[in-house]
Amino acid sequence: MATRALAAPPESPDPVRPSSADDARALSTCLFQRLRTLEPGTPDYAYVRDTLVELNLTLVRYAASRFRHRSEPLEDIIQVGTIGLIKAIDRFDVDREVAFSSFALPTIVGEIKRFFRDASWTVRVPRRLQELRIDTARAYDTLEQRLERPPTTAELAAHLGISEEAVTEGQQAANGYVVRSLDAPDDGEDSCSGSLERRLGEEDHAFDVIECLESLRPLVAGLTPRDRAILSMRFGEELTQSEIGARLGLSQMHVSRLLARTLSTLRAGLLEDGPPQAPCPQSDASPDGGQAADDAADGQAARETQAARVARVARAAG
Repeated sequence: MATRALAAPPESPDPVRPSSADDARALSTCLFQRLRTLEPGTPDYAYVRDTLVELNLTLVRYAASRFRHRSEPLEDIIQVGTIGLIKAIDRFDVDREVAFSSFALPTIVGEIKRFFRDASWTVRVPRRLQELRIDTARAYDTLEQRLERPPTTAELAAHLGISEEAVTEGQQAANGYVVRSLDAPDDGEDSCSGSLERRLGEEDHAFDVIECLESLRPLVAGLTPRDRAILSMRFGEELTQSEIGARLGLSQMHVSRLLARTLSTLRAGLLEDGPPQAPCPQSDASPDGGQAADDAADGQAARETQAARVARVARAAG
C-alpha cells in the first residue's frame, strides 16, 4: 500500500515561541546580535525589536506583580513596565556578556516606580518632597525596629541628617498621596456622623459682632444719655425717626441730625488707631442755632446706610 508524504506546514510570519527559559535567553541573544546589524527605523529593525518585547514580557509581568497591592490597575502597571522593557532593549549591549534579564529588570522596576512617583499622587507635590517622604518612611521603619518604639521627629532628623522641619515637611507631604472625598461616609466610631463634610467647621459671624461690640462699648459709654436712648430706640426697638421724635418731643429732622452726628462720632472712633477713647459729650444744639453744623449733619444722615457695621452692633447691643 502506497503511503502519501505529508506536506510541510507553511511558514508563519509570527516569531517562534521558545519552549523553555534557556531557549528564550538563547533566542534573545541571537535577536540582539541581529538587531545591532539593522538600521533603526526600518521594518526589519521594528520586527526584531517587537519580537524581543514579546519574548521578555514575562519580566514585565513579574515586576508588575510586586506592585499589585497598589490602587492602580495591574494592566496600567504592565503597560508602564513595557515602556521600561523597550528602553532596556534599546540600551542593551550584547558584548557585555550580561544576562538581559539582569539588565532589564531594574530598568522596568524603575520605570514603574517613576510612574507612581509622578502620576499616582492625588495632589501634585514637588519631587523633592516625594523623595523625602520615601526616605522618611524607610527611616521610620528602620528606627522603629531598632528602638522597639515609634521614633521621634528628632531621632528621624538625626538618622537622615536633616532638620526637624524637613522631616515634618516630608511627613506632611505624605498626605497628598491619597486623599478622601468630603462626601465619603465617615468610618469612625460614630457611625451616625454622616460624611466628613459635616465635621468641617464654619465661619461664625457672631465673633465679628462681638469684636465690634467690644470696640463700641467705650465709645457708646461716652455718649450723652439722649444719644444712647436714640441709638437704642432706632436700632434696638427699630423705631422710625418720627416715632423717636414723638417720644422725645423732637422733630423728625432734629432726630435725623442727632442720629447722623452720633453715628459719625462712633465711626470716627472705630477708625482711630490705638485704644478706643470715649468721645467727648456734645451739647445738643437748638434747631435754630448752628445752621452750618446742621447742614453737615444732614449730609451724614443721607449716608446712614453706610453705617451697617455700627447699626448691626447697636442692634445686637439692644
